[in-house]
Amino acid sequence: MKALTWQGPRDVRVTDVPEPRLEAATDAIIAVTTTGICGSDLHLYELLGPFLEPGDVLGHEAMGIVQETGSEVTHIKPGDRVVIPFNISCGHCWMCRRGLYAQCETTQVREHGSGAALFGYTKLYGSVPGGQAELLRVPQAQFGPIKVPDGPPDEQFVYLSDVLPTAWQAVEYAAVPEGGSVVVFGLGPIGQMSARIAAFKGARVIGVDLEPDRLEMALRYGIEVIDARAHDDVPSAVRTMTEGRGADSAIDAVGMEAHGSPGAEFLQKLVSALPGAVAEPMMTKAGVDRLTVLHQCIDAVRRGGTISVSGVYAGTADPLPMLVMFDKGVRVSMGQAHVKRWIGDLMPLVRDEADPLGVRDLATHRLPLDEAPHGYDIFQRKEDGAVKVLLRPGD
Repeated sequence: MKALTWQGPRDVRVTDVPEPRLEAATDAIIAVTTTGICGSDLHLYELLGPFLEPGDVLGHEAMGIVQETGSEVTHIKPGDRVVIPFNISCGHCWMCRRGLYAQCETTQVREHGSGAALFGYTKLYGSVPGGQAELLRVPQAQFGPIKVPDGPPDEQFVYLSDVLPTAWQAVEYAAVPEGGSVVVFGLGPIGQMSARIAAFKGARVIGVDLEPDRLEMALRYGIEVIDARAHDDVPSAVRTMTEGRGADSAIDAVGMEAHGSPGAEFLQKLVSALPGAVAEPMMTKAGVDRLTVLHQCIDAVRRGGTISVSGVYAGTADPLPMLVMFDKGVRVSMGQAHVKRWIGDLMPLVRDEADPLGVRDLATHRLPLDEAPHGYDIFQRKEDGAVKVLLRPGD
């Protein structure tokens, strides 16, 4: 079958790989109909090469049609249409019983001290082949797959795999007070949906980005925007808009590749270019993240406010302004989304033909699988108005 494989930094290719087979009674095989390129995939594209091997299949935002199931998989059957959560969780362990599916104890990658295994996301998370492929093996399929109705287009449901639960959790973790304000840094797919969800819940939302297409998309949903290119001090602009205090809450939807950190950017690229045996310990034991946005969140949130981090960070020794954080009394919540914890909240909204979250107005590019390398390229460089790229292996 054909799949999108990592071959090296900024080098992804569609290649022929062996078709997946059932390996356990709790497995399922699905034929992928739509799969997204995530902002997290871009970290693999350029920076996290030390944790990948040439030929690794990428992708963790997939949906499709069930082809085959193991004997212990009873809630779905061949022919069913399903969305696959990006984290692989069993549904019955100590963590899963508490809704902490991203920390599933059955699939934790203990060798690397990591949480639940993820599809298509480095050996740190299990080296599980991903969903940017014609077929996908789904471990723990007795729990994970989310059955969706036939009829509506894939775009109505595919974001349940990652984008929507991650954005919903980002807003929940932001703890915006009733009628309060939240500033969302980064208006990529997660930031766009975080802003829309916060607005849907009644918050005043301020979105920050420097890409005109992303700012324009946010404006369509009544989001107030700050063009970062027009302000030397974005947190000051936020305070000006919020009676001098700052926003009640802040969401970091950018993570480790924030603009405005040239030194850290140079270090990231230097480390990613080193041989794996040298680069891996540097990535896991050093402060290699670009922290501009996180610092801006700390500056822009009001005293006693809350910061929610959904953007991915990878360094373990990143310096933080602890004095400022302690003095302001800010709270910080973060982590991988516990996908299935939020499906009950989200499913009625995505099934609503009124489309209250605008799920049909997020993808800017829809490409066949063969054009996946082009999709990565324009998404990474933010060219051609790329906000969200979907791949269709069947096209």
